[in-house]
Amino acid sequence: MRSDEAIVLAGGFGTRLRSLVSDVPKPMAPVAGRPFLEWILLRLEREGIHRVVLATGYMSGKIEQALGGRFGSMELVYSVEDTPLGTGGAIAHAARHVKGRGVHVVNGDTFLEYSLTEMETLVQGDGGLGMALAKVEDVHRYGAISLEEGRVRSFHEKGDRGPGWINAGCYYLPESLLGSLPSGSFSFEAQVLAPAAAAGDVLGLTRTKGFIDIGVPEDYVRSQTIFGSKS
Repeated sequence: MRSDEAIVLAGGFGTRLRSLVSDVPKPMAPVAGRPFLEWILLRLEREGIHRVVLATGYMSGKIEQALGGRFGSMELVYSVEDTPLGTGGAIAHAARHVKGRGVHVVNGDTFLEYSLTEMETLVQGDGGLGMALAKVEDVHRYGAISLEEGRVRSFHEKGDRGPGWINAGCYYLPESLLGSLPSGSFSFEAQVLAPAAAAGDVLGLTRTKGFIDIGVPEDYVRSQTIFGSKS
């Protein structure tokens, strides 16, 4: 049975976006008439998610005040960081609220279209974890990944140029991994993904589209047109 739970990482400070949006946390930045986080929640609902754990931190109260305990057919649960825990710590902290055997994880400031069912099927029986990849025209801003026979093998630091695959920040984490996450503040990318990739345990999903990262002002502006067409 497929997981119907997701964690949304919505605790970032949004420093680069502060020149355009300063009165709300980055995931609540207005995009085409509604908070960006709502566009993410709408997609999760379409994909059959029924329970979402919102991992919040900076201005967490504004998110809870705006969304409350439900969004459409989905229950919303809050995992609030009193101090910044890094991507890994935020996931581990939020995982305490997960009731099922595995969970989908997405970022609250990026958007990507892909099948959650396909992602989960990719992982089942393999013992690894799933990562959704995005194809971009220039990997310079993100850092590229090396993909071999459907497995992510390594991560490259920012600086490379040209088209390629990047980590879109969307994962499926099975129960076995959730139970082994460290506690406290840590980087999910450095302490979980990198060693898992080196061991051949990261399955890359490439059937994706529509990647956008609103953390950069120019892409935030561009998102208004993109999501305006979805309204």
